[in-house]
Order: sequence, then structure tokens, then C-alpha cells
Amino acid sequence: MGEDIKVQLYTTMVRIRTYEEAILREYHRDKSPVFDIGAGRIPGEMHLSAGQEPVAAGLCAHLRPDDAITAPHRPHHLALAHGVDMKRMTAEIFGRESGLGRGKGGHMHLFDPAVHFGCSGIIAQGAPTAVGAALAFKRQGSDRVAVSVVGEGAANQGGFHESLNLASLWRLPVVFVIEDNGWGISVPRSASTSVPSNIDRAAGYAMPGELVEDNSVDGVYEAAGRAVTRARKGEGPTLLEIRTIRLWGHFEGDAQAYRGEELAQAQASDPLPIYEQRLLKDGLLDEAAVAAIKEQAVNEVEDAIAFALSSAEPAPEEALEDVFA
Repeated sequence: MGEDIKVQLYTTMVRIRTYEEAILREYHRDKSPVFDIGAGRIPGEMHLSAGQEPVAAGLCAHLRPDDAITAPHRPHHLALAHGVDMKRMTAEIFGRESGLGRGKGGHMHLFDPAVHFGCSGIIAQGAPTAVGAALAFKRQGSDRVAVSVVGEGAANQGGFHESLNLASLWRLPVVFVIEDNGWGISVPRSASTSVPSNIDRAAGYAMPGELVEDNSVDGVYEAAGRAVTRARKGEGPTLLEIRTIRLWGHFEGDAQAYRGEELAQAQASDPLPIYEQRLLKDGLLDEAAVAAIKEQAVNEVEDAIAFALSSAEPAPEEALEDVFA
């Protein structure tokens, strides 16, 4: 892996974390002194991806804008890494007319046809969609790739297993990625999944499986590169499982009492400062470069939030337009 790639991965991770910190701030801005999930400028649930930046950065570094990616209900990191328009994405989160879905989808339903990105609040819903895209790509005779990213809880859903079966049967150019942050809401993987690793299931569908441990962005980059290259060459699907961490709650307002000492362990394993220190130690970055990367990210994110706040809310009489019943 080249030095420039490592700086690129770090820059992507900083951009994502900066964005999530800003959305966290804006989400809670008017939900005090008593937390009310339905109140404020961003009402409803909010699932943030702090800690899972290595998955998005390492994976999306191999994807082109014409490749398709489906994300789960915790989607911001993947959307940003794949090139979704930050301003329109932010406007959608704030429920504004200039948003990706004209303010009617919210943060769990982000769709950007320009880069073939979509997500859903329905567990494992993106896996069949990615298989459909991969089937289309194969029939078109292109080398485009589809990627489905799900959480470890979704790996127990029927739609996930049906998707792996068809992808293998039809030898489709699709990569299945499991973000294993250890928790299906408040249920630990050990209480929900019968195998030590979901990679054990790859053999049942006659496809390669690869586990990336320690939330390593370099490891994700290398494993994703092998999987995407395999798909582009027409060699069929791959299953990747990435052991990542969730630094914050399942949703904002989650007290996380169920995590106990594991929460402190997760905080100590924050991948962003760890990777930053590695690059500083290896001489790939200096303090001035780090400051410049962070300043650029802050400026971009704050511009996106200002764009969202300056945008109009959807007109009430248009409530039933642009939606599907």
C-alpha cells in the first residue's frame, strides 16, 4: 500500500468523524434539558457511525462512482466515503426540500443515483438490492461491482442468506460486507449468532470469506481490494467481516448501560487517533498536515450544515408527492 493511500484513508476518516460530531451537536442542540427524541430541528432516531470509519474508508477507496453500494440504517460514513453529495445529504437529514429525497426520507433513507448509493432502515434490505444491481451489471457485460454493507445482526436475516445463495449460484460481481460492532442494538453477538464468525458461513455458499480484525483501515483496504478485484474479473462474490467498534449508542439517547466495561474498552480503541499517531510516527504526516486536513473537513461540514439550515422545508401540500405507498 502506497503512502499516499494511507493519507487518503486518514483524510476520509477525519472527514467522516468531523461530520458525525457536527450532526451529533445539531441533533442534541434543542433536545435539552429533557431528551425528547421527537423534538428539535432533527427529530426522530439518529444512528451515528463514530468508530466505524475504517470500514467506509478502506472499502470505498476501491469503488468507482458507477459502482453500487447499499448501506444499513447507520449509513453516513459509507455515503460520504462513496461520494454522496454532502450538502444534499445534510439537507435530507434536516428534512429540507433541497435534500436527496426532498426532505421526506430522513437519515436512514438516503439515495443518491449520481453515485448509485442507497440505504434503508429495514435490516438486511440492502443485500437483495445489491444482488439485483450485480445481476444487471453482469448482463450488461460491464465490470461494475455492487457492494452490500450490513451489520452483524442482519447476517441472521433470511434476506441476507438468500442473497448470498443467489450471488454465488449466478456468479455475480457483488461483495458482501458485515460491519461487526459486537452489538445488535443491545444484544451481544454471542447471544444472537451460532458461529464464532460469520465468515464461517461463506463456505456454505461456495464463496471466499475473509475476516478483518482490530478495526484496521489498512486491513480493510487490503481485503476489500482483493474482493473488488475478484468481482470485477467475473470471479463471483466474496464475504467480508470487519470487526469494528461503535463508540456511541445504537441511537442517540441510548444510555448504553448494557455495555459495562466494554464501552470504556471501545473508547480506548478509537481508530482515528490511533491511525493518526501511526502516520505521524511513520513520517507520512506532520502536525501541520493534520491540522490542515481537520480544518478542511470542518469547513466543508459547516458549509453543508449552513446549506441545510438555509434551505426551505417541504411544502405541506406536497407531503404525498415523491413517495411510494
